[in-house]
Amino acid sequence: MISSWLSAVLARRNIHYGWVMVAVTFLTALVSAGAVGAPGVFIIPLQNEFGWTTAQISSALSIRLLLFGLMAPFAAALLNRYGLRNVTLAALLIVVSALVVSLGMTEVWQLMLLWGVVVGFGTGLTALVLGATVAARWFNTRRGLAVGILTASSATGQLVFLPLLASLTDRFGWRLALGLMCAMLGVAAFVVLLLMRDRPSDVGLRPFGDQGTEPLPAPPPNNAPIMAAALGTLRDASRSRVFWVLFFTFFICGASTNGLIQVHLIPFCADYGIPQVQAASLLAAMGIFDFIGTIASGWLSDRYDNRYLLFWYYGLRGLSLLFLPFTDFSFYGLSIFAMFYGLDWIATVPPTVRLTAQRFGAERAGLVFGWIFAGHQLGAATAAFGAGLSRTMLATYLPAFFIAGGLCLIASLLILTMATDKKPATALATG
Repeated sequence: MISSWLSAVLARRNIHYGWVMVAVTFLTALVSAGAVGAPGVFIIPLQNEFGWTTAQISSALSIRLLLFGLMAPFAAALLNRYGLRNVTLAALLIVVSALVVSLGMTEVWQLMLLWGVVVGFGTGLTALVLGATVAARWFNTRRGLAVGILTASSATGQLVFLPLLASLTDRFGWRLALGLMCAMLGVAAFVVLLLMRDRPSDVGLRPFGDQGTEPLPAPPPNNAPIMAAALGTLRDASRSRVFWVLFFTFFICGASTNGLIQVHLIPFCADYGIPQVQAASLLAAMGIFDFIGTIASGWLSDRYDNRYLLFWYYGLRGLSLLFLPFTDFSFYGLSIFAMFYGLDWIATVPPTVRLTAQRFGAERAGLVFGWIFAGHQLGAATAAFGAGLSRTMLATYLPAFFIAGGLCLIASLLILTMATDKKPATALATG
């Protein structure tokens, strides 16, 4: 197998195969996230071609964001049972199939079914849970850095493709831009097939940073029913106050990022006379700053109290959202917003993952984080629909941005109420 050969080659250069897993997962998350974020570029073209309202299109995108999150805990159970490679390949094929079929859609119910239900289901099979699972299995040290890199790929992928997609849409139509996303998803699936493996023992290794000499044995097959594993974890985790603090603050995280900025910033800018390509470039700039900020967050989360990191992240994000409507949408004002908001876009994930693993243990961290991430996407779906409704009913997005900024300030205070628990838990318990 090419993975075993590559692992041996890298070992002679003192490079752990875990970094190949990070690279493969990074590519997968980057392209999958691009597919999730792409519909934000297509809102105006779909309105122009089919006459659909912002609220109708936002409803489909809300379904996608909701399923993207609700699938996360079940995805973690599927990853544990069927393996990283099998589940990731299945997810990519589901998304590609839905996007290809959607090239011929003409009715709004088709949009809701394909871009809402099917794409939401497919992308939800991996989401951030895949990165969290890879980091937990393949890294004993530098786990925070690995989570930071993989988280950055997810948020960056939702943003950096947008200028290209917007330019292609303006010149050739949204169908060609969507076809490009399908091709990139196919490339990612091929790389996953060749290089992704489930555990370090598959290539004769221990996790990165583990000083043992023999590969860790693979755990016994997990034949527990998927629904029982996911719901049982929720039942146990919900007894912990830590879980609910992380769940509700992550709900606010989703409401202030994916559901609001990713979906609605381009049409929001259009209301102020900013062309679509220029607005997409602003999102791409945020993606670049996000890449830096999230990796830095992973590095910081290995070294400092994660609660205080989250306090600053949510607080600064809230201030930046409250600042945006007062920028007059000038180049200078938008540049300041893009820098500060971009650095903070999804920097909340590494500290949240570490707090989850610290409280609930590495083995169940993926499942528990899956439910916390479901909260993130519930927030995203709420904001995506709410902002679209605001634009349709009130002819302005401003209330949605003010509400999101205020919620972020609440989250920054809420996170400080969580007690420190420095000893990793071996089992879920109340606390």
